[in-house]
Amino acid sequence: MTDGTDEVAIHVQDLVVGFGRHTVIDHLSLDVMSGEIMGLVGASGGGKSVLMRTIIGLLPKRSGTIAVAPAEGRPAAGRWGVLFQQGALFSSLNARQNIQVPLRESFSLSEQLLDEIATAKLEMVGLSREDGDKMPSELSGGMTKRVALARALALDPAILFLDEPTSGLDPIAAGEFDTLINILQRTLGLTVLMATHDLSSLATICDRVAALADGRIVALGPLPEVRASDHPWVKAYFHGARAEMIHAPHQP
Repeated sequence: MTDGTDEVAIHVQDLVVGFGRHTVIDHLSLDVMSGEIMGLVGASGGGKSVLMRTIIGLLPKRSGTIAVAPAEGRPAAGRWGVLFQQGALFSSLNARQNIQVPLRESFSLSEQLLDEIATAKLEMVGLSREDGDKMPSELSGGMTKRVALARALALDPAILFLDEPTSGLDPIAAGEFDTLINILQRTLGLTVLMATHDLSSLATICDRVAALADGRIVALGPLPEVRASDHPWVKAYFHGARAEMIHAPHQP
């Protein structure tokens, strides 16, 4: 849900990203508005993760402009948080220690305060203090995603990047995770850019959807508008058998 302002939180203009002779992002432009949840869809290997990693500075761009609005009243270190695919937890650290990683990198805090912050973040995503003692190998898929989300929220970011957040989760766990994202976004006033292939997530929590194909954004807007696009990939994605099954009325 947008915050009612017209402020642009993330501005991407004529972005080009490639590897060797292969161009993945080809003069792509996109604005993400402050306070909205934007869903980013595209074919597997089509550049969703590349776009997000380039925006946050993990991949170099060949040309173009990327501007992320400063978070008023927040330190630069807490401008954004990132949830990577599959959680990307450090296997040698327990859940609490994973959450503390960005805190240790950014601040000099006492062990007691680190533990208190990590516990607060665990509870924020629906986990307990005791869950903080578990190693990644002891966590279910849903718990792994929640710990990774708690780590992404450790520095109280204004912008949250989610890369396939419900991938690998069963429908119930995925729905619960979507609900959690929606609650956190409204409670904390977050701006969320979410790369996903989950049609239910797009319909449930996204204010707008950006469809990425051929290295560019080929459709953008509320889900009904994007579904009406004539672009071949968008039509195939949103009007294939699986998509129509999700949107079809239930027949008892």
